[in-house]
Amino acid sequence: MQKLSIIVPIYNELESLPELLDELSSVLRNSYEYEIICVDDGSTDGSAQFIRDQALQNEHVVSLRFLKNSGKSNALNAGFDKASGDYVITMDADLQDDPSEIPNLITELEKGYDLISGWKKKRHDPISKRFPSKMFNLVTRLITGVKIHDFNCGLKIYRKEVVKSIEVYGGRHRYTPVLAAQRNFKIGEVVVNHRPRKYGTTKYGGFRFFHGFFDLLSVLFLDQFDQRPLHFFGLFGLGSILISFAIETYVLVLKIAVGHSFQKHFALILFGAMLFFLGLWFFSIGLIAEMIARTQ
Repeated sequence: MQKLSIIVPIYNELESLPELLDELSSVLRNSYEYEIICVDDGSTDGSAQFIRDQALQNEHVVSLRFLKNSGKSNALNAGFDKASGDYVITMDADLQDDPSEIPNLITELEKGYDLISGWKKKRHDPISKRFPSKMFNLVTRLITGVKIHDFNCGLKIYRKEVVKSIEVYGGRHRYTPVLAAQRNFKIGEVVVNHRPRKYGTTKYGGFRFFHGFFDLLSVLFLDQFDQRPLHFFGLFGLGSILISFAIETYVLVLKIAVGHSFQKHFALILFGAMLFFLGLWFFSIGLIAEMIARTQ
């Protein structure tokens, strides 16, 4: 029997936690060896104390705590480090993710996948959340080539090897399927039940998708250039220098062929010189980054 590690990042979800733990226990206790890793992310509503008490009373509950709010990615990363299960499942604490979907996730994973992402095909959220989410997922799917519909779904299952080989921070929790695909793990998807929020309100601001796109650029950059940053900065440096030479050559041709004075094109000459030194600056940054990458 495979051991399950359920990771639940928590931020001010005290009202939801008793029901969530009861639901998880009813789904898991007779069929699986399991641990529920509750990561409190600096809650101020008593969630941390509740989880500590549960960990003392229930051998299946593990309590982790951040003293201040550090973000969902850091909470998940702490859970990944702590997880001892063969399969690792992540889910949100707000009761919108349905614990009864866990057996379906396991069944799908065991068809030869390394990561299965939930797809909230029918979402119980306002259109102000659904529409930006659809656009975000569409763009992410097109850019990354990872063919899933719901990168933001908190309900996912991973083989242990996946979570031990990736690191999430900032807002990279949205892109665990991308990070896994970059390491040649096999990614799948299954439709899951999504429930209306029962208590409280969402903890995520309206700008999270804009932040998400910057995180996506970070993920793609690090995948392509983390071991060879000179290739990245060198492209900009070479481009700047080539444009600089083209500008200066153009001015020189005008001087020789037409008789224009250099003073007439002084601004253009100055712009070309600036591009040349900008290119050298890009090369310098690339060399420094390359040396740092090699020392690491």
